[in-house]
Amino acid sequence: MKNQIIDKKKSINRYYLLMMLLGLNCICFAQNTQKPNIIIILADDLGFSDIGCYGSEIKTPNLDLLAANGAKFTQFYNNARCCPSRASLLTGVYPHQAGIGDMVEKKVIKNRITETPYQGWLSKNTVTIAEVLKTAGYQTYISGKWHVGEERQDWPLQRGFDNFFGLVNGTSSYYELLPTPNHLILENNEPYIIPENFYMTDAISDKAVGYIDLNKTTNKPFFMYVAYTAPHYPLHAPAEEIAKYKRKYLKGWDILRKERFEKQQKIGLLPKNILLSVREASVPSWESVTNKEEWDMKMATYAAMITRMDAGIGKIVAKLKATGKLENTIIFFMADNGASAEEISGRVKTDVGSENYDATLTKTIGAKGSYVGLDKPWAIMGNTPFRFYKIFTHEGGISSPLIVSYPKMIKKGFQTNQIVQIMDIMPTCLDLSGATYPTTFNTHSIKPIEGLSLLPIIMGKTRKPQDFLAWEHQDSRAIRQGNWKIVWAKTIKKWELYDLENDRIESNDLSLKFPEQLNQMITIYEKWALKVGVKTIVKN
Repeated sequence: MKNQIIDKKKSINRYYLLMMLLGLNCICFAQNTQKPNIIIILADDLGFSDIGCYGSEIKTPNLDLLAANGAKFTQFYNNARCCPSRASLLTGVYPHQAGIGDMVEKKVIKNRITETPYQGWLSKNTVTIAEVLKTAGYQTYISGKWHVGEERQDWPLQRGFDNFFGLVNGTSSYYELLPTPNHLILENNEPYIIPENFYMTDAISDKAVGYIDLNKTTNKPFFMYVAYTAPHYPLHAPAEEIAKYKRKYLKGWDILRKERFEKQQKIGLLPKNILLSVREASVPSWESVTNKEEWDMKMATYAAMITRMDAGIGKIVAKLKATGKLENTIIFFMADNGASAEEISGRVKTDVGSENYDATLTKTIGAKGSYVGLDKPWAIMGNTPFRFYKIFTHEGGISSPLIVSYPKMIKKGFQTNQIVQIMDIMPTCLDLSGATYPTTFNTHSIKPIEGLSLLPIIMGKTRKPQDFLAWEHQDSRAIRQGNWKIVWAKTIKKWELYDLENDRIESNDLSLKFPEQLNQMITIYEKWALKVGVKTIVKN
């Protein structure tokens, strides 16, 4: 009888041990299935004030709703240009460390063993978010613009993505493939045949929605990078979308810029001590402009492009809701640089060389065959209240909206002025996914990550900031340390010093008043420049 009792106890203990082990397995499985889906949405050449919740009159209801229910950042920085920003976003290091200190070019180079900071493709000594998250069980997708390597070995599927639709290079028509060198739209690794009624922004949105459906068959969490070409030139948008804005910009950039700034002040986007920067001397007053209808059409088309992108983001969110994935999906929205002041003439070099894709003079702005850009006056408005624009490392060139939506974690929307940078996205994805950043990958040693996770901020805490942030791109340079910033512009050709806490529009140069602070920060810049491989170190 005693032995029977002992045997019964052993059986009960084995039963509970078995149940405990099963329970642990269930918990582990649940944790695995509860890894968040991660979506990064990147706009192209979008100004700091170009969406509604950052001060714009442009209708962006879907982004505004994500911001209202999520985290809205007022001091988020990119790298002033498309390629360098994308490189840092994908790898978590400075662009020079990723091999893209300058622009990407299609280079057929036999010897790619020795890599350089300006080589024009992602370094093999870096890993992409997709490559790392795949090791944590994620399915990986990209819909949109790549622009971090144009040779086949540098394409998305060769850098960790399972599926890719989009543009390999920097820009093209929104309606067709331009007859210019290196322009290539792919679906996975094959050329994409453009159908009738094609519009790039809609195609990027629709493919992203399709990937969410595709992911249902995998039973895996997913990482998706949605890299819109909008609102990058050429200014192209469907006529019905443009019609919503036509003649609304006849007020002109002077009045509209003030209205944006007033809205920013009203919604508390920036501190009350921030002023509106003075219009550049090279920009005419609206009253002096004679071709007002043309300028109105440019801005109306630009606004239409943003609204159409916002509608696509709405489709993505709706699909997440319909599939029950929204609660456990974190969405990041940002831009790769400030609004673009590039003057686009409508002439594009083609494979033939002497021919031009140029129907701009006979085509309505926004229509297929037109090829114009936003230009400086509207770009300055896009970057309200800051100075300068894309390519420059003044605030107008490197400041971007950042919206983070994560219903599972963020239960009430909030705004933060904590200083963050685009290379912080990679470590945030690592924290969210539980993935481990490697020291080696595919036999290559991997450079240490430079960014810091945003997760503490998303959780409503204060994050310890970077010691400093640094920039260099085509003779524009900057270092920000705390509230101090030094900046060098190719048009000014001297170091300036600003106190961003009291002067974020960079209007009061303090370099002569605080020479010790200036020299201290120049030294920091020089050390950083040597570390990452900047070509030229400029001194006063």
